[in-house]
Amino acid sequence: MTQPIPQSIKRLDDGAIEIVWSDAARCAYKPRLLRNSCPCANCREQRVQPPATPQLLTILKPEELAPLAITAMQPVGQYAYSIEFSDGHSSGIYTLEYLRELCGE
Repeated sequence: MTQPIPQSIKRLDDGAIEIVWSDAARCAYKPRLLRNSCPCANCREQRVQPPATPQLLTILKPEELAPLAITAMQPVGQYAYSIEFSDGHSSGIYTLEYLRELCGE
């Protein structure tokens, strides 16, 4: 069976990205899901690190004060998308296969 491919991609009113796949699946990807699932080497490494001991007073970075948003999404060849987030992160390459896996989350 061939890998499903996007038939349409659009931004929803809540900031999510909706992809309609060739196998008729319709998936909405919230910015936080995509950012937390970033496949770049740095993000993958951070996800396997043990959690830091919590501080009594959490200090937020400026980018954490505003809601996370997807600011750009560009195709990478015919196999993936590069997604840029409002926190400045843009190094993840989301393959079509990976995006399809994230559909059920």
